[in-house]
Formats: sequence, C-alpha cells, structure tokens
Amino acid sequence: MRKIFPVEELARDDRFVRVHMAERIADGRNATNTRGGGPGRLTPERSDAPDAARQLMHGIFVGEIQALEGAGRTCWDFPVGKVTDDTPDAVPFELKLDMARQCWDEARHCEISIKLSDWMGTEIGEFSESPFLYEAACNPDPVLRLTGVNRALEGLAIDVFNTMREFGDKAGDPMLEFCEDWMLADEVTHVKMGSDWLRRLTANDKPRQERALEFQRVVDKLFSLGGFRGEEDDSPVRLARRFRELAGFDTDEMDTLAEIAKEARLEVQAMQESAAAQRLEAAS
Repeated sequence: MRKIFPVEELARDDRFVRVHMAERIADGRNATNTRGGGPGRLTPERSDAPDAARQLMHGIFVGEIQALEGAGRTCWDFPVGKVTDDTPDAVPFELKLDMARQCWDEARHCEISIKLSDWMGTEIGEFSESPFLYEAACNPDPVLRLTGVNRALEGLAIDVFNTMREFGDKAGDPMLEFCEDWMLADEVTHVKMGSDWLRRLTANDKPRQERALEFQRVVDKLFSLGGFRGEEDDSPVRLARRFRELAGFDTDEMDTLAEIAKEARLEVQAMQESAAAQRLEAAS
C-alpha cells in the first residue's frame, strides 16, 4: 500500500459531489452567509436557519469522513520507532494507538452525522464536499500532520460542534443538542491528544515545534474561511475557548487564533470590495 494517499483518489460513491472550496462557500444555502449577504451567527432566528443548519450538518458529516481518513493515514504512513537519520518520520507505537482510537471515534461520528442529517431532512450529496480538510492531513512530517489534523482540523470541529450544540438547545431540538454534545466530548479528546503529542515529540527539538505551530497557523487561517469562524458577534461559528482550553490550548494560542480569524475575514472583505468596485467600473 502506498503512503501519503492523494486526495484525488479518496473513495466516494456517486452520491457525493466534490467541488472547490470557493464554489462550496458560494452556495446560497451556506451557513457562512445570511440571505441578506455577509456573515451571520447561526441562530434559529435567522430566516435561512433551516438550510444553514442542514448545510453545516452535511459539512460536519463530510468533515468526519475526512478526519477518519486523515487519522487512518497517520496510523499507516509512519514507521514505529525512534527518530534517526534513516527514519526521521518515526513515531511511538502509543501515538498510533491514539490515532486508531480516533479512527473509531470518527467512524462513529460519521454514523451519528448520517442519522442527524436524516433527522434534519438532508440526504447525502444534497450539499457539496470540498476535500480541503483532508489536504491538511497529507504532510509527510508526522508532527506537522498532528498539528494539521488534531489541532487545526479537530480544533475547528470543537468550534463547529459547540455552535451546533447551542443551536440545538435554542431551537428546542434535544436530539441535535445531545448528539453534538456527545461528539464534542470526543473532539476535545482528539485535540488534547494532538496537543500532548506535539509537545512530547518536539520536547528536544524546538525548531521542529515552531515549524509545526507555524503550519498550524497557516491551516487555521484557511479553516477560518474568511469569517466563518471567529469571535465577532456575527461569526457563524464562534471560537469555543473553554473547550479548547480543556484540549490543551493556552490563552496566547487562542488569542492568536482569534487574530488569525479576524485577518482572514478582513482579507475576504477587501477582496469583495475590490470585486464590487471592478464591477461598478466595468458597468460605468
């Protein structure tokens, strides 16, 4: 079996529709945008709340598939042992056990998400899939892989699950609230595993640790999706600081993440304003 499995060859049946992330964001039903345009916090009061919640639930489902694939690849892609010149990508066997446990959790999350999607009136493939989450799981360095998957991707899952849990509570949907709370607990564990292994594997290699954290910052900016995740009042998904703290993030890291999300939002706003100005100029 090959190592570092390419994203183009991930197994999907004909129900799935794979698109570029920009096309997925442009979907008018996306939780990122209200029907009036621009970000909007996901609450039952939104006029488009049913579509936005169903789209986000479908996004959770395909994200869980990609998280399962990413953790599974980490179980396979790296040799067991100590880091040497011949095996610079070696990892402890205990790390693989943690990744195997995560695979089991993610598989269960896929099943839960399918049932929740059905509960909310959504079919697989009604919304599209972008493989950008799995792409963060393709780094050949296991430490960077951990930061991309277990701290960035799973960290995003903490924020999303907490948002959906709160949405279920406010909407009076105990099924949604309970399931999201159940999965949220797993995600905190997954991020904590990534935080712990990052520190253990780089305890005597600070340059490698800094490279990993820089990679995480890059991925976190991508995952902020131009305002999708942040701490502004109208951010569709809010940064879940308390749960991130339980998962091993310190205050400085969360402050940095909030700034990264704000930067991503401002960049997208600038791009939108520039595009609008160009259209206006072309029309005049």
